[in-house]
Amino acid sequence: MKLDAPAARRNREPILEVLRSRLPEPPETGTVLEIASGTGQHAAFFAEHLPHLRWQPSEREVDNLLSIAEWVRDADLDNVETARRLDVTNGDWDVGTYDAIFNANMIHISPWETGMALLRGASLHLRPGGQLFLYGPFRVGGEHTAPSNEAFDTDLRRRDARWGVRDLEAVRDAAAVHGLELEQAVAMPANNQVLVFRYSGGSK
Repeated sequence: MKLDAPAARRNREPILEVLRSRLPEPPETGTVLEIASGTGQHAAFFAEHLPHLRWQPSEREVDNLLSIAEWVRDADLDNVETARRLDVTNGDWDVGTYDAIFNANMIHISPWETGMALLRGASLHLRPGGQLFLYGPFRVGGEHTAPSNEAFDTDLRRRDARWGVRDLEAVRDAAAVHGLELEQAVAMPANNQVLVFRYSGGSK
């Protein structure tokens, strides 16, 4: 079943611009692991517009794996690997080493421990100097950046007390433990951000 997320259509262009500004340009090549690829729309769109990069989608949910396959097939792409089933909370992701890891809209719609598992896994599967991109809403200085984010946070916590919009500084500090240094926080439409981390090859 080919799933369609309107949010993925809305945010794909601004995210693409961040990726273009940070990832290798042709004729250089590179590899990107996407965590929690969801419907597969991001994977298909980014791979189409960055054909010199090889994209590895991944997902925990089987229905999403099927959707990813359909989006990639319909886009007729040859630089996207078959989507892998991957749960970041498993100790062994059973994947190789990548130049970049991308994740959108996961750490606020999951327990804090899941986000911490993502950071640890990123340190294990990024080459030294590789980059981690996290897209979503974040609080800054303990404050929401917009009333809509505060309302979203309230709704998330009502649905599951373990969920919620995360503090940028808390994510930054947790990432640093695993050798991931925050290099850039890019403001995005709809009061979201892309956090860009660089892996130093240090602590795991």
